[in-house]
Amino acid sequence: MKVSDLIPNWEKTAGHRSLNSQFTIDLPPFEAARVHALAQMYRDKQPEEIIHDLIIAALNELESTMPYVPGYKVISKDDTGEPIYDDIGPSPLYQALTKKLLSSASA
Repeated sequence: MKVSDLIPNWEKTAGHRSLNSQFTIDLPPFEAARVHALAQMYRDKQPEEIIHDLIIAALNELESTMPYVPGYKVISKDDTGEPIYDDIGPSPLYQALTKKLLSSASA
C-alpha cells in the first residue's frame, strides 16, 4: 500500500480492525494533531489505526526506494545476456532481518 492509497482504503474499510503488535510512541504536538484530525475526518478510524496504516504505507514506500547496489557476484543474466549482479545495498539485509524477526516472533 502506498501513502496515496490510504484515504481511499480508509473510505472502503470502515470498521475493519487488525492490530498484531502494539508500540508506544510519543509524537510531537503537530504530528499528533494531524493524526487526530484524520481520525475525526474518518470517524470509523481510531488514531491508532491511522498510525498503523501510515507506518505500513511508509515502510512499503521506504522499502521500494532502497537502492540496488550491484555487487561482484553474477547471479543471472538478463534477456540480452548481460550479467545481473547480486545486490549489496540495504535491501537484502533489511529483507533478511525482517524475515528473521518475523520467524522468531512466531516461534
